[in-house]
Amino acid sequence: METVLAGTGGCTAYDVVMILRRGRHQVEGCSVRLTSERAEKDPKVFTKIHMHFKVTGRAIPELAVERAIALSHETYCSASIMLAKTAEITTSYELVDSARTTSG
Repeated sequence: METVLAGTGGCTAYDVVMILRRGRHQVEGCSVRLTSERAEKDPKVFTKIHMHFKVTGRAIPELAVERAIALSHETYCSASIMLAKTAEITTSYELVDSARTTSG
């Protein structure tokens, strides 16, 4: 089951990056952290899944990130759409503007 969850995270993160890049946004990275709850009785399906995205790039509008996550979950990511049949899926995100970060 952990592999199913990890695959879903990878699928939706890939979608988010591709959607943002198609919108000509400068995406440099995207990671997703998943937490979940499962039913107590067999087959112990997922009942709740939360996906927290961390998107890094240059001057990416928050609205674009929100739209990319929504499109992934509503249209493109068949894994999360399938899991949504039994689980309540919620999302959150943080946006890191790499132009504002400094090193050294």
